[in-house]
Amino acid sequence: MTTSDLVDGYDRHLARRSDGLLRAFNDAGVLTAADVHVANRLGALGGEPDETVLLAVALVTRAVRHGSVCLAPADAAEIDPELDWPDVTAWVAAIEASPLVAAGVLHWEFGLLHLDRYWRQEVQVCDDLVARRALPAPVVDEPALTAALARVFPDSGYAEQAAAVDRAARQWTTVLTGGPGTGKTTTVAGLLAVLIEQAESTGQQVRIAMAAPTGKAAARLQESVQAETAKLPAEDRARLVGLTSSTLHRLLGSRHDNGTRFRHHRANRLPHDIVVVDETSMVSLTMMARLLEAVRPEARLVLVGDRDQLASVDAGAVLNDLVLGLPDDGTVIALRDNHRSTEQIIRLAEALRDGRDDDAVAALQAGSSSGSGSGSGEVEFVTAEDPASALRATITDAALAVRRHAEAGDAEAALTALDQHRLLCAHREGPYGVRHWNRQVEAWLSEVTGDPLYDTWYVGRPVLVTANDYGLGVHNGDTGVVIRRASDGASRVVLRGAEGLLDFAPSRLDAVETMHAMTIHKAQGSQATVVTVLLPDEESRLLTRELFYTAVTRAKEKVVVVGSEAAVRLGVARRAVRPSGLQQRLRAADPGVDL
Repeated sequence: MTTSDLVDGYDRHLARRSDGLLRAFNDAGVLTAADVHVANRLGALGGEPDETVLLAVALVTRAVRHGSVCLAPADAAEIDPELDWPDVTAWVAAIEASPLVAAGVLHWEFGLLHLDRYWRQEVQVCDDLVARRALPAPVVDEPALTAALARVFPDSGYAEQAAAVDRAARQWTTVLTGGPGTGKTTTVAGLLAVLIEQAESTGQQVRIAMAAPTGKAAARLQESVQAETAKLPAEDRARLVGLTSSTLHRLLGSRHDNGTRFRHHRANRLPHDIVVVDETSMVSLTMMARLLEAVRPEARLVLVGDRDQLASVDAGAVLNDLVLGLPDDGTVIALRDNHRSTEQIIRLAEALRDGRDDDAVAALQAGSSSGSGSGSGEVEFVTAEDPASALRATITDAALAVRRHAEAGDAEAALTALDQHRLLCAHREGPYGVRHWNRQVEAWLSEVTGDPLYDTWYVGRPVLVTANDYGLGVHNGDTGVVIRRASDGASRVVLRGAEGLLDFAPSRLDAVETMHAMTIHKAQGSQATVVTVLLPDEESRLLTRELFYTAVTRAKEKVVVVGSEAAVRLGVARRAVRPSGLQQRLRAADPGVDL
């Protein structure tokens, strides 16, 4: 975006009073007016006149908006190679000599520039993890552990999970990673059963907390653990009865006066003996810092997730940093064996994860039987120029199924039908965006049913909660449906939250949006039986390997990928890189690691 592309001279993206490098980068669309104003203000307060340093300040502010916690000047030119970037050597020298660095407003370390807040959070996360690892190992009843592992994992096919539990039982902190179908939930359920039995042998009562970043992810964690618990022997099932899950915000105790601080902190720790956090890839650096300061040092912490998925919407890529930064001593446990029957989906996901574009295209083409999105294979590849005509029947049938149950007042059936199909988009706006496709599906419904859908809260409308409301007990990411109550015909919104089904009058909910389609970012932490992934064109900067992988792994039984082969190959090749100092910091804290 250049100045000529702006609507007018008063466009909010344009910092009209800026000049020099800041004005050039603002005109190019790299920096927003807010980035420029932050840089100028810090420069004025800190006595920094060098425009290259001010450019670095503006760029690190931009980096936080884009999900990174710092700026790597050596790689900054990749943002827009056509711009006139400062010489890296001179730029770094100016940053090192800056009074802003001397004052602690900025921090220069590992070739990375941090704002003070995120530098402090990185240091705190590293220090807390190092302190937990330095504690004496938990006392383990070896005969009881051996017997429990044989009982909980009698099948030799789950030797990897048994080994993971054996290792996790001997340490305070465990990072459990693995792709879809590798048995992460099976491992968590087995670990909890084993740890409870270990505590019982010493006469202790164990308090367990399970949490996830969103309400939908928390509900799925609870359901998955309950399903795995049902497969355990009777004595272990009895130990895990009544386990529930919540959002991280609810676990830590949200405060209405501060969005990044909680009731539980270093001076008021969580009372739990075991804390399990699922979908850790979605946890930001700020939230991880708040979690680690709230968990008691002698409490077990189990962080579970898939590091190849999209990172947090907020700044940080903590799970990836932990996997790559923690020493190879068993703290990080990677599960690799797949236990699902969806071999074609797994094959595609692995090709995406490993960056093998030829194999990804081959998996898509081999799995496709009709190319229309209605075939019976696990993988469909739709390359039609008009995706609307190719997908209309599938998407409309899914929406009609939700509507039928909603009109009958059957909330459970309507929510189950909602989870049968999910249309995922990379963008919110434009022809490949959520807003366009929500309108398109509503138009198709109107044609089929004859209902013009004038009422915002029409029966059968799928909804997505977009903000936490602790007074109502709803959380960002909760999904639901508008149903017609059988007793009086009134419209009600039924949500499936972490604590079960919730029923509200539509007027009580405001932070919701229609969910015939949803963004891939919003879909993290959830799954559907069939997932349709609408890839944007090759010019989209959102199309990355992590985005593509996350979308594909939302499918339980079938995935339909809509787009061109060129878009697929570009998506596989492009990485979502987030500079971070946490990985280097963790390595530096381990004397056995050569930096």
